[in-house]
Amino acid sequence: MGILLRELQVTGARDADSLGGNTVRVLKAAVSALALMAVAVGCSSSEGKDGQQLTAQRENYCTQLGAWQKARNAAGTDTDTPDSSGYDEVGAVAQDAFLAMRPLRDESVGGGRTLAEATVAAMNNSDSEAEGRVVQYCGDVGFETLTR
Repeated sequence: MGILLRELQVTGARDADSLGGNTVRVLKAAVSALALMAVAVGCSSSEGKDGQQLTAQRENYCTQLGAWQKARNAAGTDTDTPDSSGYDEVGAVAQDAFLAMRPLRDESVGGGRTLAEATVAAMNNSDSEAEGRVVQYCGDVGFETLTR
């Protein structure tokens, strides 16, 4: 774009002397329009990428939430003690879900709660209402089949 503008400036000065100022104005307007179109195309491409990234983050979160639910339910049916590897696994899977939640933490899940608040309440405090909200969030964003 810089080369095109330099060429326009050089030819524009020559054209202004021989053809008048109207040619220069038309060329500057055309270049401005092309520059705006390039910016607009760049923005729409990044918006699509941002939308794809957001969808991937939501899918990852819901996948991790479902894995945590499965691990928690499996540990709850085991006859092992809380110090067993089943409980350690639930903690590790919960950590993965917390990490997946971080980029989405400020999204609203209703009831005045953010996704971060509801996830913490569900996983650390066994808050069934909060768990229901995060499961509903996954349903609302199209990933209801990834949760239990």
